Amino acid sequence: MSNQLELRLTGSGGQGLILGGVILAEAAIMEGKKVIQSQSYGPEARGGSSKAEVIISDEEIDFPKVLRTNLLLTLTQKSCSKYIGSLDRDGILLIDSSVMVPSTNKAKRVIQVPILKTANEVIGKSMVANIIAVGAINSILHIASEKSLEFAVLSRVPKGTEDLNKRALEAGYKLVKNYNSLKENCQLVG
Repeated sequence: MSNQLELRLTGSGGQGLILGGVILAEAAIMEGKKVIQSQSYGPEARGGSSKAEVIISDEEIDFPKVLRTNLLLTLTQKSCSKYIGSLDRDGILLIDSSVMVPSTNKAKRVIQVPILKTANEVIGKSMVANIIAVGAINSILHIASEKSLEFAVLSRVPKGTEDLNKRALEAGYKLVKNYNSLKENCQLVG
C-alpha cells in the first residue's frame, strides 16, 4: 500500500455503505494504520445519495477529506454520475454490474461485479450488499488481513446475523477472485 489510500463508497441511503466505511476503517486500525472515516447523506436520507470516505495511511493524515479517490465504489447510476469525477487517474472503479460505466470514466482499472445481484440471489438478503462490497474492496486493496476484517464485520453487525455476514464477506472476496481469473483467461485466449 502506498503512503495514503483514499476510498469513497457511494450508493443510496439504506445500502449500508456508512457501516461499510466504518468496518474498513476499524479493520485498518487493527492493522496499525492511521485512519479517518467520514460520511454524508443526501437530503433525502434513505433512497437519496450516500457517501462514506475512508483515508488510510502509515503516517499522520493531515487533511480529513478525500481529495484523490484511489478507489471509488459505486452501487447506483446516480452515485456513479455524481462521484466519477473525483476518481484519481490511477484509481480503481469498483462498480456494480447493474451500473453503466460512464464515458467520462478515467479509472486506470475498472472492476464491474454483481454486488447487488449476489446479495439478493446468492446470499438471499439485499441488506448484505455492503458487506459483499467490503470483502471485494479488501480483496482488491489488501487493507487488512481477512481475520481483522471479519472481526470488524462481526463486531458491527446485528447479533444473530453473524453467519449471514460471514457468507457475504466471503462472497465479496470470491467476486474479485472470479473477476481476476476471468480477466487472466481472456488475456491468455485473446
